[in-house]
Amino acid sequence: MQQCIRVEVRVEGVVQGVGFRPYVHGLARRFGLSGRVGNDTAGVIMEIEGAEQAVSEFLAALTVQAPPLAVIEQVRTSPLVPTGEQGFHIVSSNAAGRRDTLISADSATCADCLRELAEPTDRRFDYPFINCTNCGPRFTIVRDVPYDRPFTTMAPFTMCHACASEYHDPTDRRFHAQPVCCPACGPRLRLLDASGTDLPGEPLAAAAALLTDGAVLAVKGLGGFHVAALASDAAATAMLRARKHREDKPFAVMVADLDTAHELCMIDPMGERVLAGRRRPVVLLPRRPDAPVAPAVAPGNRSLGLMLPYTPLHHLLLRGTARPIVLTSGNVSDEPIAYQDDDARRRLTGIADAFLTHDRAIHMRTDDSVVRVFRCAELPVRRSRGYAPEPLTLARPVLRPILGCGAELKNTFCLARGRHAFMSHHIGDLENYETLRSYTEGVEHFRRLFDVQPEVVAHDLHPEYLSTKYAHDLADAELVSVDLVGVQHHHAHIASCLADNGDAGPVLGVAFDGLGYGTDGTLWGGEFLLAELAGFQRLAHLVPVPMPGGTAAIRQPWRMAAAYLGTEAPEELAGRNAEHWDSVLAMVSRQVNAPLTSSAGRLFDAVAAILGIRDSINYEGQAAVELEQRADPTEQGSYPAAVTRGPALQLHGVDLVRAVVADLQAGVAPEVIATRFHHGVADAIVRVCLMLRETTGVSVAALSGGVFQNVLLLERTVAGLEQSGFRVLTHSRVPPNDGGISLGQVAVAAASLRSET
Repeated sequence: MQQCIRVEVRVEGVVQGVGFRPYVHGLARRFGLSGRVGNDTAGVIMEIEGAEQAVSEFLAALTVQAPPLAVIEQVRTSPLVPTGEQGFHIVSSNAAGRRDTLISADSATCADCLRELAEPTDRRFDYPFINCTNCGPRFTIVRDVPYDRPFTTMAPFTMCHACASEYHDPTDRRFHAQPVCCPACGPRLRLLDASGTDLPGEPLAAAAALLTDGAVLAVKGLGGFHVAALASDAAATAMLRARKHREDKPFAVMVADLDTAHELCMIDPMGERVLAGRRRPVVLLPRRPDAPVAPAVAPGNRSLGLMLPYTPLHHLLLRGTARPIVLTSGNVSDEPIAYQDDDARRRLTGIADAFLTHDRAIHMRTDDSVVRVFRCAELPVRRSRGYAPEPLTLARPVLRPILGCGAELKNTFCLARGRHAFMSHHIGDLENYETLRSYTEGVEHFRRLFDVQPEVVAHDLHPEYLSTKYAHDLADAELVSVDLVGVQHHHAHIASCLADNGDAGPVLGVAFDGLGYGTDGTLWGGEFLLAELAGFQRLAHLVPVPMPGGTAAIRQPWRMAAAYLGTEAPEELAGRNAEHWDSVLAMVSRQVNAPLTSSAGRLFDAVAAILGIRDSINYEGQAAVELEQRADPTEQGSYPAAVTRGPALQLHGVDLVRAVVADLQAGVAPEVIATRFHHGVADAIVRVCLMLRETTGVSVAALSGGVFQNVLLLERTVAGLEQSGFRVLTHSRVPPNDGGISLGQVAVAAASLRSET
């Protein structure tokens, strides 16, 4: 007869809200074991008793057969004295102690729930809030931990007898599923007009009919409100664009299934996997020339941002319209997404003709995530719903809790303790009170959820960034001592790429972006750094040029063309901007209101203006985005650029600009010129890295900064570096743009702490 043993098992990771306790219950019964399992603030804790062989088999199966949404980071066991306990039980959660548990991201509706949704005999047939332990809302409804119903926005909904039976039945898929509900006891839909009055008819059917008739509809989703219109309706999409004051930025399109997605875009197998995965981001894909979408959906853009439905409400709405819909953030341009009903009606009245809403509150607003596909991997553009707040694992633990405050644009923040870096959902541009309030509320929520009391606060060097000011204010307000660590913007970019890849450096870091505050007080943005996490040296950069008018040059790319070319500029360019041309040239020559910048982003702006693609922009990065879109993928040519030696190597961007002008005046097609320019930038990066390898001996390159969201540039650069014998690090878990800055700040601060010990 085998010896009876009892062990305590602690499981840490994303193990709450994913069906882990019922899974353990079923597994224990399968092996004939007794004991108990429950949640606490660190994860899942259980006591297992039975024959030694059965306990060993249970432990072996525990991680292999875990629920699909679970992420197991650590399993620890310790012996206990057998008690003779009979049966296996799920026990009440323990909310005491330090909060080490991890919260799952919101997850798309699973196949089992979709089958029930479509089954007329099922009691949840056509119910828009169907969910189970394998899918549904998580982060957006969590108020506190442990992840139990009373600590979510489902607390007001008392389970009916049928739902309670499922919840307490160990053999049921909804056993201890915290958001479990049904039409009898759960949230309900309403279709309202702008005044908040209910509109007649069944809400979903009436909402689909409104969309079919050309209306604009506000829809309450998982992380906030979206605004919807039929993607094929030219009048409705144009009206939506006008009402949102969003002149050019593309709208995302939601399609019912992969077959419909293929009708709109060219999609490779990796694109399919990302589209149909549980995270359901918006995926930027090359559109088909005959894609049946209205011109106003993505004007002048050869790509579409597609996503598949990720809530039962979306599935039902698309079934009702039987056509793809635009689904864009519920806001006016530059504002954060609306997520509370009253605020949505206040802010979206005038945009939406009606509101499809419900009475399940959203606790934390969360925008859709956006990704591109690069070399069979994700290249994040915006990391938010479906990803946050799941942590990034650091290569080495931080010695003290750290807050990375992020940048000004595309802001995220990041809290780190131990080996976990909790990077926030996308906050947005910290340029108005509402976004700043969303930022501060988000920081407090993460601090509470993950029980992090920052002792180190890392921030950008730019003194006027609101995130920098927040860092100083926080240090002044905290009751305990907080150390401030300033991190140079482009060092943070490269550190972010290192952390993304679990590498500590040293690397030759290429940080190409719009702007960042340099250590010399000038505006950097085309940088080659010898970098590791603890520090960097600036070894090369683009030759600085003036930014006539300062930030006006960002909004009006033609000013950068004037700065690069002066009197050599094409007559057409000068003529289009004749009203201000002479005054801009005067700023450049007199060096008045024309700060110097080495920005690669501004170089792309100048070329876009010269080619007549974009003299002024309506959203950040627009000129560079449209320049990439214009490029001819069949062209193989490239422009040369000189590199001169000095205290730092200097790459002459003006050579590329002059080559663009020469080809344009020779009658070469803008599409060909755009490609040759991209290739010229990539080839110049490779050449500089080769020169730096000769002096440093470093043969690893890291590419970061918003310019490297450009897949055409990224592919040519990576290929050239690899052919030259470099190992190349790129982003796959966090964005290369400023959305990844907060992780880089944390990584730098953590390395600085280690170097001090």
